[in-house]
Amino acid sequence: MAKMKSNEFVEKLIDIAKNYKTLYVMGCFGAPMTAANKKRYTSNHDYNKQSSRVAMINAASADTFGFDCVCLIKGVLWGWNGNKSDCYGGAEYAVNGVPDIGADTMITKCANVSTDFSHVEIGEALWCEGHIGVYIGNGLGVECTPRWENNVQITAVANIGRKSGYNARTWTKHGKLPYIEYTGNAAGNSSTTKPNTSEGKFSVGDIVDFKGTKHYVSANASSGKPCKAGKAKITQTHNGKHPYHLIAEKGGGSNVYGWVDAADIYGAPSAPAAAKITEGSRVRLKQGAPTYTGGSLASYVYDRVHVVKEISGKRAVITFGNIVVAAVNVDDLTLA
Repeated sequence: MAKMKSNEFVEKLIDIAKNYKTLYVMGCFGAPMTAANKKRYTSNHDYNKQSSRVAMINAASADTFGFDCVCLIKGVLWGWNGNKSDCYGGAEYAVNGVPDIGADTMITKCANVSTDFSHVEIGEALWCEGHIGVYIGNGLGVECTPRWENNVQITAVANIGRKSGYNARTWTKHGKLPYIEYTGNAAGNSSTTKPNTSEGKFSVGDIVDFKGTKHYVSANASSGKPCKAGKAKITQTHNGKHPYHLIAEKGGGSNVYGWVDAADIYGAPSAPAAAKITEGSRVRLKQGAPTYTGGSLASYVYDRVHVVKEISGKRAVITFGNIVVAAVNVDDLTLA
């Protein structure tokens, strides 16, 4: 069976970190947090049975996908594609020659394992005891962790150097996963995918005529799967080779559920609108901003990304890890 290329692997991980709602759930490889899955995952592992974790899982919306560190890697390699109607988000258990193993075992399967991070390649596993992530280039990694944002997140690899705006982790080792075909991009380099300049013609929420025959698991995936043309709704956009994420409209003839090419969609686009903070937005609080009633906040609150739980007029309630942090003025928030 052909291995996934390192650039495609990394693009999928970045896509999950940037474009999907996620939550750290032990033993979960991309399942949407439906009522049935919440019941399953709050009883499958002692970690998830902790009262604080039960509350976080039960508070998650049905379009939130659960992962843990090694299950993020396995989920992508098992075919996860963000399908909210599928029990495991489109993933199939232990397929594509990738076994169900833990983080500490996975690093032992890697080739060229090293503690020297000066030449780590894009797509390599990053490991420390009990935890694993993936190097994505430019001194950054993707990991799913209950620390910081409690989800799939992009962090700085402290072994290479800390970066402004990113939490940083010091890893112990790195190595080449046996399930990936590496293309030779080393530590300082990023993916060579060219951005698609047509993104922005259509907007999220537009109903369009999809004329294509393929959809993709990520905005920069190299290979797609067959699907039918017809009416579909744009649910996400991304600056990539396949810049629009479509979900088929009921009765519209299509079964599309994934990222598609700009050239394959037609219709009257919405007028461009400025980005707006809404419920569910990922935001940062402006340095030194007070609470809505003028109270003070701990300094670390300004260094992390929050999620807006509700908005009423200028009052916005922000959360971190599904825990309410404060009510603040929406004008003191910026999109992350």
